[in-house]
Amino acid sequence: MKPPVLILHATGTNRDREAAWACELAGGAPEIVHINALLSGERRLMDYRFLVIPGGFSFGDDLGAGKMWALVLKSRLAEQLTAFVEARRPVLGICNGFQVLLKSGLLPGGAGGAVWSESQDWTLTHNDSQRFECRWVYLKAEASSRCVFTQGIERLIHCPVAHGEGRFVARDAEALSRIDPNQVALRYVSASGEAAGYPWNPNGSVGGIAGICNREGTVMGLMPHPEDHIVAEHHPRYHRGEDGQRGLPLFENGIRYAAGLD
Repeated sequence: MKPPVLILHATGTNRDREAAWACELAGGAPEIVHINALLSGERRLMDYRFLVIPGGFSFGDDLGAGKMWALVLKSRLAEQLTAFVEARRPVLGICNGFQVLLKSGLLPGGAGGAVWSESQDWTLTHNDSQRFECRWVYLKAEASSRCVFTQGIERLIHCPVAHGEGRFVARDAEALSRIDPNQVALRYVSASGEAAGYPWNPNGSVGGIAGICNREGTVMGLMPHPEDHIVAEHHPRYHRGEDGQRGLPLFENGIRYAAGLD
């Protein structure tokens, strides 16, 4: 059976259909569900094997990008989310979804395997360029990462970013050191796979960090949009015969992992 995937929707979210298509192509059975359906009990999170929090401008980014949605998740759905993560079911947050996971505390997670971070010592803030960045970037999966979404991905991923607040930073060096190196899942790199500055790193994230996971590797957030390069026609130079480096393997890994859960 295809694992059921919950694509969570909130007012202002606008990337849910693309995320659903990526999960469908990867072998899952996605359903776009408004957060109110979870809040009312009409839907239960544990009826799904895989949770995706897609991009957009949830709640108009009131209080900051992703902050309002993060508050709703932490205050109203903490019990369901804790059970979901403790069951090692995969969670993927893309762009605004990454902001939500980080600001709620699901990323980078707490000490000793705790689901929630004890403090808000990490954030995604305004790009170094001080403007909205919409461009294609290259991502390199860290071979040492325990992230279930990046396992076995050796080729670079080529996909777009579209954000104004995507710069990953920590409060200080001590806070940065509390993120295990194995939690860094993806980094921005040049077309040749080397560490590089702007525009390859579109926002100035420390260490070129584009995505991180929790300590168990089952919850991942990333700023770029892999769902925007899942078929050959998405490639910006498709009309010139270029192809490859799609973002679909991230979704395939998530679906494969979800399908293998007891």
